[in-house]
Amino acid sequence: MMETLLNEWLLHEDYWLPPGNRWQDIQIDEKEGRFPIPRDLIYTLPLALAFIALRYVFERLVAVPFSRYLGVRDRIRIRAASIPKLETFYKQSSRQPSQSEVVSLGKQCGLSQRKIQTWFRHRRNQDRPSNTKKFCEASWRFVFYLVAFTAGLGSLINTPWFWDHTECWREYPNQPVAEAHYWYYILELGFYLSLLMCVSVDVKRKDFKEQVIHHIATIFLVGFSYCSNYVRIGTVVMLVHDSSDFLLESAKMFHYAGWTRTCDSLFVIFALVFLITRLVVFPGRVIYSTLVVSQEFFKPFFGYYFFNTLLLVLQALHIFWAYLILRMVYKFVFLGKVERDERSDEESEVDDEEEEPEEEGDECSWEQRKGAINSKLASLANNCVLNNLTNQRNINSRLPKAR
Repeated sequence: MMETLLNEWLLHEDYWLPPGNRWQDIQIDEKEGRFPIPRDLIYTLPLALAFIALRYVFERLVAVPFSRYLGVRDRIRIRAASIPKLETFYKQSSRQPSQSEVVSLGKQCGLSQRKIQTWFRHRRNQDRPSNTKKFCEASWRFVFYLVAFTAGLGSLINTPWFWDHTECWREYPNQPVAEAHYWYYILELGFYLSLLMCVSVDVKRKDFKEQVIHHIATIFLVGFSYCSNYVRIGTVVMLVHDSSDFLLESAKMFHYAGWTRTCDSLFVIFALVFLITRLVVFPGRVIYSTLVVSQEFFKPFFGYYFFNTLLLVLQALHIFWAYLILRMVYKFVFLGKVERDERSDEESEVDDEEEEPEEEGDECSWEQRKGAINSKLASLANNCVLNNLTNQRNINSRLPKAR
């Protein structure tokens, strides 16, 4: 009964193969390679767990010592005092209470509103990820993307479809899959599964939702393209994505280490590679090939529409990220430096307020604030006097010339 259900619904030829093709009609010489079947993807789940374990070991034995070598420093943050009522409200209700909630919490705990706000600021900063944690995540992704890009380029550079995308569809679906391309697919799918599993514990970034959509779309895209034997064009898609990702992760690593010039240089290179590969090569060569060129070899079917829909979703995300990257390029050109990673380096919840020491009392705090205000007013008055004198001197110097 289970086999009948799989054959009639999940493995039906109309979903996976062009019209007129049947599973039993596909004949591939085992010496040339293998024909991809859905059950091959079962191995990606234990492989994803293996990636998570390998990442844990890598971050502690390699990434952390390397971060110290590069000079990555973590900010020293003041730990919030242990106040059970505030801790319960922080975890169950809100990380940023409203003014009315601050007043209510102050009455319950017997603290001033300023101390309540200071406690929540310290508590939020306490949960913010350290630079070392972010460096470890970036270094892990950098190593995988660099290895994947190098291995993928080495396995594809001598193939005919790497240079001529019409070869991706010739004799489809009777196309053998080489052992190297099989492992390229399995490793990429296992890695993205591991990223999706760890998304809840990784650093939440500004484009968190887009990253989740990207991971899900990539998993469906890689899995479906393998089962439909879109392996040739699929390997090109993965290579295009890996070509810029390792540059971004390397720029992040040097950003956390404080190597500003190296970070800026790598970011400029990444921006150029990203814009060329994602906005020119991907839509102009890959999507054009899957939408238009493929119809010269077979009629559209369910797999054709599903595969191209996922590619268009990825292209929409590319446009979104390209907008953020161009904003950063604008800042780099006109401001002289890259201040922050608009694409994916900024956490989704950031408390920009500086850490301040606890005041001993409201009177002391008021005296400090009053003294600071008086000093600022005095400085402002002096600046006004100097400006007036300067302007008067400039006017007097111009009078003889005017006469």
